[in-house]
Amino acid sequence: MDSSDELGRRDRKKLETRAALERAALRLVAERGLADVTVEDIAGAVDVSSRTFFNYFPTKEDALIGGDPAAAADLRRKLVAVPSAVPTLEALRLVLRDAAVSIQEQREQWLLRLGVFEQNPSLLPRLVAGGAETERSLTAAVAERSSAGSAADGHAELVTAVALTAFRVAMMRWSAARGEPLLADLLDDVFSRLSAGLPDPRPPAPSAGLPGPRPPAP
Repeated sequence: MDSSDELGRRDRKKLETRAALERAALRLVAERGLADVTVEDIAGAVDVSSRTFFNYFPTKEDALIGGDPAAAADLRRKLVAVPSAVPTLEALRLVLRDAAVSIQEQREQWLLRLGVFEQNPSLLPRLVAGGAETERSLTAAVAERSSAGSAADGHAELVTAVALTAFRVAMMRWSAARGEPLLADLLDDVFSRLSAGLPDPRPPAPSAGLPGPRPPAP
């Protein structure tokens, strides 16, 4: 066997083990609660040792958060690759849309993960820390592809924060609807509102034959 083939096989095996540990951690915590699940429980569910678990995650909480360790760098690479003629907010939408498609492909696991987060607020600081790393990476990419003055005027920080907030809103809507609308479509909807300047929603028009709301008394 070619050495590169052997390396590829080993890498795939590592990814499979990591994913299996994530799934086991989420399932067990969803069933028993965070306090009643140990690293030994998670490792045993995958038929590996606790030592093997620690080769992938420093704590059980990190296994619950999961995700690809190279995700932030991958998002940055994709953003830098978007042609500079594309407006920054649209470039961010394109990159985040790819992430949304990937999440949709793992719908059940992500819905389980989001449910575990909701049931265990103690996980939120770790989640926020991971999000901050992604935000820093994307901010650097925005500054790299934008004008030289963007670092000084805060444009890179602002547009990145807005885009990631839009992504979080789409994720919350997707989770609340149990993943039925495509996450990518929800993301497109949120970004279209941003591009339109976030106009206030219009109230529904009164039904025909019914009076509209009465004006306030003077």
